[in-house]
Amino acid sequence: MTAEKTDPWVLAYRGFEPEQEGLREALTTLGNGRFATRGAAPEAVADDVHYPGTYLAGGYNRLTTELEGEVIENEDLVNLPNWLALTFRVAKGEWFDLAGVELQAYEQRLDLRSGVLERSLRFTDPDGRETKLEERRLVSMSRPDIAALETVITPLNWAGDVEIRSGLDGRVTNDGVPRYRRLASRHLEVLEADEPDDETVRLRVAMNQSRLRVVELARTRIDPGGDQPAARRRGIDNDGFIAQVLGAEASEGRPLRIEKVVALTTSRDRAMSECGLEARKALDRAGDFASLLAEHRRAWEHLWRRFDVDYEHSANGEGERTGQIVHLYLFHLLQTTSPHTMDMDVGVPSRGWHGEAYRGHVFWDELFVFPLLNLRLPEITRSLLMYRYRRLDEARANAARAGYRGAMYPWQSGSDGREESQEIHLNPRSKRWIPDNSNLQRHVNSAIAFNVYHYTQVAHDHDFLSFYGAEMLLEIARFWASIATYNPDLDRYEILGVMGPDEYHDAYPDADAPGLNNNAYTNVMAAWVLHRALEVLDVLPEVRRRELRETLELDDEELDEWRTISRRLRVPFHDDGIISQFEGYEELEELDWEGLAERFGDIQRLDRVLEADDDTPNRYKASKQADVLMLFFLFSAEELERLFDQLGYDFDPETIPKNIAYYLDRTSHGSTLSRVAHSWVLARSDRERSWDLFGDALRSDVDDIQGGTTPEGIHLGAMAGTVDMLTRGYTGLETRDEVLWFNPCLPDELARLHQHIRYRGHALEVTVTHDTLTVCALGGNQPPIKIALGERSFELSAGSEVEIPLTDGGC
Repeated sequence: MTAEKTDPWVLAYRGFEPEQEGLREALTTLGNGRFATRGAAPEAVADDVHYPGTYLAGGYNRLTTELEGEVIENEDLVNLPNWLALTFRVAKGEWFDLAGVELQAYEQRLDLRSGVLERSLRFTDPDGRETKLEERRLVSMSRPDIAALETVITPLNWAGDVEIRSGLDGRVTNDGVPRYRRLASRHLEVLEADEPDDETVRLRVAMNQSRLRVVELARTRIDPGGDQPAARRRGIDNDGFIAQVLGAEASEGRPLRIEKVVALTTSRDRAMSECGLEARKALDRAGDFASLLAEHRRAWEHLWRRFDVDYEHSANGEGERTGQIVHLYLFHLLQTTSPHTMDMDVGVPSRGWHGEAYRGHVFWDELFVFPLLNLRLPEITRSLLMYRYRRLDEARANAARAGYRGAMYPWQSGSDGREESQEIHLNPRSKRWIPDNSNLQRHVNSAIAFNVYHYTQVAHDHDFLSFYGAEMLLEIARFWASIATYNPDLDRYEILGVMGPDEYHDAYPDADAPGLNNNAYTNVMAAWVLHRALEVLDVLPEVRRRELRETLELDDEELDEWRTISRRLRVPFHDDGIISQFEGYEELEELDWEGLAERFGDIQRLDRVLEADDDTPNRYKASKQADVLMLFFLFSAEELERLFDQLGYDFDPETIPKNIAYYLDRTSHGSTLSRVAHSWVLARSDRERSWDLFGDALRSDVDDIQGGTTPEGIHLGAMAGTVDMLTRGYTGLETRDEVLWFNPCLPDELARLHQHIRYRGHALEVTVTHDTLTVCALGGNQPPIKIALGERSFELSAGSEVEIPLTDGGC
């Protein structure tokens, strides 16, 4: 029997599996960068199987909870009223529920090319009536405040009276993450629920702390445009649930079509009078489902022209599956950060707008997301960087409270840029609440600086750099100079009491206070930031440079101090060229990986395993994710050699494979980001293992390899980072020193890779095979750009093409 071929543009599920429903709902979420709705069935309510959820980008609210004798404050991404709510019943029987019928067929299809979620099922109810149910839904990529649902009910062996209940459910709470369920979760106050006319219901709510107001207005019609008699309607108003019940006659074999169009507006929207009036205007201007679908598909077509990655796969049976996942991950990236994001004050949420994990907070995942956006729609990156710029004053206040100068951005950010990291968190294995010291991850500041610098390298956006980016870079550099302390015994500057990306180590064994000294990644990145800040200051126009220096009171003495620190920060080493993750790392115990795996099975979340066993990863040479290896992920060997030379250390690039092997053997991959970075750093030294890790990273969300985390929200950084591994990692694409660099190294499984990118105003087509690199610049009037491969460099003008022969597959 021949296996069914995977469609690279469709994510399909056949059969209803309750234990998989949470994962499917997360992966079939529809969004448009402004709001997103999980792929729950319209008839579903939150229970042990389903979790309907709709989330507004940046829609946060703050609540307090008394827990373990402490008052805990958390800011959450709020679950908004459920606009999907639609079900039906026959002859005044029970409302349709999957649990109450016998399924003959069930299929869900997410059409990634057009952004449409479809569901088709056939069932028999307890009275023997056989019915076919078909649904399509969209969250409009062309109209950011509109969503729509189409339901078609076809009686197969019966006829009779049907009632359709269509409503808006404001009784929802934040209940999507089991470990948060002891925390306060009721964020919404219902202000108004009514029926403004015969076809619509309206729900107006407010978040009870932030006071952000949301209006949902739903219009429901039966068989619009057909010959179905006008529906009989009656209203339901049930303590936050507002609905209409529409009556109709169903005939055997004749489809009965219901169309629901919803407008969602908020008090935060731009260019609006009042959100209720805006919802009415939006709904009145929205056409029927067919017209909304046509314009929605067109918007997605335009996005795919920029973002699609075309490749030929050498391995039989894997290409379609890989292509499907790549499209799925790009799809969710574009649903989280779309062109509509450009008009919003939002950052990059670690878990997308797809669920409540990590409370919708912004971490450092933009480090993995921005490269894809920079090279395709840099305007989105610019808007997301403005989220950081608007919170610069809060970052300054964070630094001042901690006793530092400059800007100290939080590890977790939400509405206003204050530190949102938890003070305690629950270990699901031990059921114990333990201290959370993750706010010591000061390296997030360097990630922001890195993103600012590389955005301007790609987009050549001097206005952004001059008016926004430079100020952030300078204030982050000032922070690093402020936190660094001079050690006269070593004649080196040190950064003490921090955490690195690893996250398993937050203190020394048996220490009274949290924090580690001289985390290598943190210190090298701080040196890079200081160096780049000085460089950026030099390239600014004279007038703007003088203004910034006066505004920031930045004198020559302070700049000289930055220059000195950037050359004298300490980087610990041990074992013949191995960079120590932090000072004292080599003194930790080796972990019995095999023994722990035999005892506990899956040990990806080693921190939880050890804590539940009354132990701690602080005792061991064991990492959750790439830490030292992040340096090899972010920088080429050439740039790293320059950085270490700047710091006065002898660094032989030949030691890079030794460092990779050392830390790869001591990493549990407890973060979905980990395999992305490890695959990247192995791309040239071990292509086979790199491809294996790439495959694991590729499966991270679609197969939920962490065992239950994806249903709570996708891992946006891992999704984007995996696709970036294809588009930049295996092509060796790098932007530095005003040059577009390539260093291709395709794995054996890839025969050809083709992509469209934008660089400094040029629209480029890039094609890589094992034999050639071809870069074609489409027409335009932009000045020429410089591209390079190894020692060879070329000037590329609009309308021209360069084809470069490769040797040894480019590696």
